[in-house]
Amino acid sequence: MSWNPTQSPECPSAAGALETLIVPRARDIGGFDVRRALPSPKRQMVGPFIFFDQMGPAEFITDGGIDVRPHPHIGLGTVTYLYQGEFEHRDSIGTHQMIYPGEVNWMTAGRGVTHSERTSEETRATRNKLFGIQTWIALPEDKEDIAPDFEHHKEAALPVITDTGVTARLILGDAYGETSPVTMHSETFYADVVLAAGASFPLPDNHEDRGIYVTEGSIEVAGDTFPAGRMMVFRPGDSISAKAGPQGARLMVLGGATMNEKRYIWWNFVSSSKDKIEEAKEAWMAADWENGPFQLPPGDDDEHIPITPEYARTTPKD
Repeated sequence: MSWNPTQSPECPSAAGALETLIVPRARDIGGFDVRRALPSPKRQMVGPFIFFDQMGPAEFITDGGIDVRPHPHIGLGTVTYLYQGEFEHRDSIGTHQMIYPGEVNWMTAGRGVTHSERTSEETRATRNKLFGIQTWIALPEDKEDIAPDFEHHKEAALPVITDTGVTARLILGDAYGETSPVTMHSETFYADVVLAAGASFPLPDNHEDRGIYVTEGSIEVAGDTFPAGRMMVFRPGDSISAKAGPQGARLMVLGGATMNEKRYIWWNFVSSSKDKIEEAKEAWMAADWENGPFQLPPGDDDEHIPITPEYARTTPKD
């Protein structure tokens, strides 16, 4: 049986088809608040998704923007998908890539990678907006130590499913007879769904774990209404359909196969092994960019996010 942190008597659940309702918490990522749905006290993961942040909507005045300084990852893949704005991505394997709305950045950390994300100088020259979603996907145990990699796919490369009042762009994995070009290491689906008022959209029935996050508008599921800023996770095997409210809705639907092993999470590190997390922690604190396992991104190597001694004494969470 696959391991799922919510499949226990202690886990609260809603009536009917809904297993878990998550209300995101505000988190500061360096002068900018995000709404974090995963991990949550009720659920650590949905399929392989172990981290889910809504960024914005926010507007910056001239010279304003995001500056996420170089920081490390292990054991996961990061997914960036924007509705508005842009990011300038740099990483330690030499990638320098802009991302714009409808495109996808997929960075596989594997045994270790460092990256930064900033608003470009060109965009800072004027007022600018940011709205999007960032997620982490835990890698299978046998893929946790693979070499780091990066993929960027333009909007036109992602499959689009349309129906009356429905437009769905498949970002990752497979669903509805379509497959995303993004390289996946486990069974996954992830899609950006826009619904006109009153339009309905079914979740795929070929995945074990399935969830919906409402980014705009509201939806009705099995007679209950859910506004923007809510994540719903549903019971495996149930037929689920979401109906948009009177203002329409925009959703991120996500899920896939649950992990067969526990996952521990500490700061930006995810692993099936606490020892690997401790090793990564010590390596980042040592800051040996010449000989250690982590390097800083070329072109953005003048600073990094340090680990404070107090935080270093904390332990990985499961």
